[in-house]
Amino acid sequence: MQMVQIVLSSVLVFFIIVTIHEWGHFIFAKRAGILVREFAIGFGPKIFAYKKGETRYTLRLLPIGGYVRMAGEDPEVVEIQPGQTVAIRISDGQVKKLYADQLDMRKNVIRGEIVSIDLEHHLNLTLAVDGEQQTYQVHPQALIVARNQDTQIAPRNRQFGGKTVGQRALAIFGGPLMNFILAFFLFAAHILMVGIPLENPTYVKVGNIKEDMPAAKANIQEGDIIEKINGVAIGGDAEKLVKMTGESEGKPMTWSVLRGTERFEVTLTPVKLEGHEGGKVGISPILPTRSPSFTETFQHAGTSMVNMTKLIFDGFKQLVFGQFKLDDLGGPVRTFEITGQVAKQGIEQLTLWTAILSLYLGIFNLLPIPALDGSRLVFIGVEALRGKPIDPNRESMVHFVGFAMLMMLILVVTYNDILRLFKS
Repeated sequence: MQMVQIVLSSVLVFFIIVTIHEWGHFIFAKRAGILVREFAIGFGPKIFAYKKGETRYTLRLLPIGGYVRMAGEDPEVVEIQPGQTVAIRISDGQVKKLYADQLDMRKNVIRGEIVSIDLEHHLNLTLAVDGEQQTYQVHPQALIVARNQDTQIAPRNRQFGGKTVGQRALAIFGGPLMNFILAFFLFAAHILMVGIPLENPTYVKVGNIKEDMPAAKANIQEGDIIEKINGVAIGGDAEKLVKMTGESEGKPMTWSVLRGTERFEVTLTPVKLEGHEGGKVGISPILPTRSPSFTETFQHAGTSMVNMTKLIFDGFKQLVFGQFKLDDLGGPVRTFEITGQVAKQGIEQLTLWTAILSLYLGIFNLLPIPALDGSRLVFIGVEALRGKPIDPNRESMVHFVGFAMLMMLILVVTYNDILRLFKS
């Protein structure tokens, strides 16, 4: 049962941070009047699809991200060309549906050959019907029906490229922005859950306890107060507890513990953990806390975001300028694994971890890497400086190549993560 809860918690974390990111793109695109064709969570084959209004909402197989497909960002899938035979259905004096195939099956339609068609600016088409030409106005939300799918037309003023530089920049920046907002409120929620440390603590409590470690085997429990180690008073000095434990690797220690009103002693021996210096007993020491005020909650949330942002950029710096191995990189599998481990520690730590992931996703997406939001903002910025857009075909090619390389990297890292799991 616990494993099911951990898996569901991990899936929920991914779903929340990806959905809030894509919702940021979606809401700013809709505010700008851009036609959003699809709001997708995941990539690859569709698992679930639901259409409401102009947008199709889909859940896809590969849980490695998501996207919001806006009209005009990519070449339209369905195009109607002069010389093509089509059928149209008219309502209230305007073309509401335009059929591109299976014409013999269409009823109550006008069938003819396209002489001219403009579905972006003037919204009209001219048909040759029985040797005569007739021009019809096209409704701004008319549908093109082909291959059993309805595709809404996108007039220029509904396309991504038809909006101002500022509107397009906001539609792109909206995703990371929502991740930052989510991270801030999750940091605030974590602070409300755990409180803030007292200025002059008088004791150290036991926080999380790792299974199969000396503390767990000695029946140390969460909430116990460590009063003395080898007869030395600890008081509120958590660093002294960590230092004495680290210096006692392989050596038995006597801990004086207060649990409620009961005092007792336990003997335990710190062990060596791979990747860590000094002895470890498998506990997280915590200091007494108090409930924060409204102002303190937001102040500490802001401080947490600033400190974590610095750590994230330090990690990027080491990745670019330092030496690293493939094992230092983690993909969706490792992130899912760590999320599961954090979920075991309780809702407080899971909330903090979700805040960190949301902040990381927002920052990572703003990096000027092709296919990411940062690269698209660079193209918009260059357009603003030069006064005209870059060739859309060239920009699309850059993003396509970048996306392909990013997917290859994710595949390699994921493969390495799976191998590491089997080896461990």
